[in-house]
Parts: sequence; structure tokens; C-alpha cells
Amino acid sequence: MLQRLSPEFPDLSPSKLRFLEDRHLVKPGRTPAGYRTYSHSDVERLRFILGVQRDHYLPLKVIKSYLDELDAGGSPELPGVSRVVQPVAVGRPNTLERKELIARSGASKELVDEAISQGLISPGPLFDPHHLRVVESLVQAETFGLTPRHLRGLSQAVAREVDLVCHAVDAKSEKSAESKRSHKELQRELADIVQQLRVALVRQALEGLES
Repeated sequence: MLQRLSPEFPDLSPSKLRFLEDRHLVKPGRTPAGYRTYSHSDVERLRFILGVQRDHYLPLKVIKSYLDELDAGGSPELPGVSRVVQPVAVGRPNTLERKELIARSGASKELVDEAISQGLISPGPLFDPHHLRVVESLVQAETFGLTPRHLRGLSQAVAREVDLVCHAVDAKSEKSAESKRSHKELQRELADIVQQLRVALVRQALEGLES
């Protein structure tokens, strides 16, 4: 880690890295022996933090607030920093490189390739925890003989559900003048309702086969 960033930040030290971790600005992984491991996304996140702190003299509290909002899917701005130099997406915590995705999920390279080609996960270079859960589920489905090609219809059904949820919440928000934050909360609430309904319908159909 230090070797990768020291040319740009000569004052970087192990204690500085631990300090940033203690302030929850970066969350490195751990080996079974307890050693810290930094992914590509962690390195890019650190490069951004150190660069903004050095070049714009911003306090870590402000930088952390910016990153927290970015991680939550927002579009924050840093005070005194031109949008031209602000990143479109900083390496976010818990993101995985392709090789890490394969190692963590137990999937084969071919399974990940097919999942991408069938639209079940988006192409890299970085993958998030949602991608990991999808691939882990595909690994389990593979034991039943189901491949991403067989399951592509699920992704298409989800896209239709998301479209339905967004339209319904948009209509509700227009009538009740909901705030942007409430808008997101409403989308999640309705998505949970639709998911519960889907599970109930599937179980109902399976029980119908047994009768």
C-alpha cells in the first residue's frame, strides 16, 4: 500500500493509514491472520482523500461527509473544489475487483462471464456487494442445473418491477410533494411490498402443484 501511494504522498505512513481507518474514511479488508488488505477501490479512495486534503486543505470531517453521501448514492459537492476535479465515482468501500468477486463467490470465470453477458450483473472493473450476492446465488442455482441464460428472465422481471415502483412513487410524490429523501424511502418501501408479494405468489403456485 505505502509503495503504491508514497511516490505521490511522501509523508504517508502506517500510522496515517490507521488514523484514516479509525475515522471510518476507508475500510480495508482483513486476512484470516488479521493483516489489512487494500483493494484497487481502497487505493483510489485513499488517493482521493489524501489529494483533496493536500491540495485543498479540507478537514477530514468534510471529506468524510462527502464520501458518506457519495456512498449512499447521492451527488454531493465539496466546498471550494471545482466539479471538474471532483470524481464521478470514488473507489467505494466493500467494492471488489473481478478476481476478488470470483474468489469470494466461489464462481468460475465462465459463470461470471455468462452472468455479465446475460445482464444479471453489470460489467466491471469493480463490483459491489449486490453483485456478489447475485453471483453467489448463481453458484447455488448452478447446482440445480440452472445457468445465467436460464435466469435472464428474472433480471427482465426485476427491471419491470423497478419501472412500476418508480412510476407509482413519482405519482404519489407529485400529489403529496414528498421530499427527495422521502421519495427514496417510498421507493424502498414499495419495492419491499412488491418483493413480498412475489415471494407469496411463488409459494402459492408451488403449493398448488402439490395439491
